[in-house]
Amino acid sequence: QVQLVESGGCLVQPGGSLRLSCAISGSSFRLNVMGWYRQAPNKEREWVAAVSSGGTTNYADSVKGRFSISKPNGNRTVYLEMNNLKPEDTAIYYCNSYPEFYSWGQGTQVTVSS
Repeated sequence: QVQLVESGGCLVQPGGSLRLSCAISGSSFRLNVMGWYRQAPNKEREWVAAVSSGGTTNYADSVKGRFSISKPNGNRTVYLEMNNLKPEDTAIYYCNSYPEFYSWGQGTQVTVSS
């Protein structure tokens, strides 16, 4: 059974940086492509970034050039490096396969505020 556990979120000032981690347990071909998603208050969950086992990445326009997704340890951990954070990046961040297939974890809260 696949389990996904996100961590690394916290309060950060605008312009700051954070690195989120997603620990993956279990195995499945669906984990070959992983994604980060986020849900801001009173908004639908949205896709943020995705990475394949081969290292190909894709990003939502809103984070392109500021966020970087990586999966350096096979299907064990996925990272989201976030730079130049903006208040509109405030959300709960989740990882899942891309497209999403597994039950959502608890996520990790990122708050960008001065």
